[in-house]
Amino acid sequence: MSTAKGGGTAGDGKGGAASGKGKRSRAVSGGASGARSGAPVPPPAGVAPSAPLTAGRIGLYVLLLVVGVLVAGAGTLVQAAWFPGGLVLALGGVGGLFYGGARATGTSAGVLVPGAAWLVTVFLLLSNVRPEGDFLFGAGLGSYIFLLGGIVVAVICATATQLRPMGVRHGRVGG
Repeated sequence: MSTAKGGGTAGDGKGGAASGKGKRSRAVSGGASGARSGAPVPPPAGVAPSAPLTAGRIGLYVLLLVVGVLVAGAGTLVQAAWFPGGLVLALGGVGGLFYGGARATGTSAGVLVPGAAWLVTVFLLLSNVRPEGDFLFGAGLGSYIFLLGGIVVAVICATATQLRPMGVRHGRVGG
C-alpha cells in the first residue's frame, strides 16, 4: 500500500484532499489495518510463535509417541517391582520424557503428544484384566500415585512450556 504525497492512500480516489494537512489516514496509521501492509507483525507478549510443521518435526512427534508408550509400559512394571524406589524412578522417567519433549520441540505439543500416548497406554494396561484376575497394575497405593503423579507431571510440564518467555534476555532491569 503506497501513500500519496498529501497523506491519503494512492488508490482511495481522493488524491489526498481529505487528509491534506499533513495528517495520516487511518489506513496507514499503524492501527489494526496496519497488519495488512505486508510488514511482519510480532506476536503479542506472552504468546509463543507457532513452529512450522516440517517432516523432521513430524518424525520427532512420532518418536515421542512411541517413547511415551514405552515409558508407560516400563513404568507400570517398575513402580510395582521396587515400591518406593520404583515409583520414584517411574515418575522420574515420565517427567524426563515430558520435559525432554518440551525442550526438543519448543512447543507444548512436545508434552501433549507423549502425554496422550502415556495416558492411553496406562489406561489400557489398567483396564486389561484377564479371566484369571491377573493384571499389570497391583491393587495398591503405588498404582494410583503413578497414575495421578504422571498426569500432574504432564500438566506441570505443559504449563511451564507455555509460560516460558521466548527471546527475553537475562540482564539488568531497565538497561
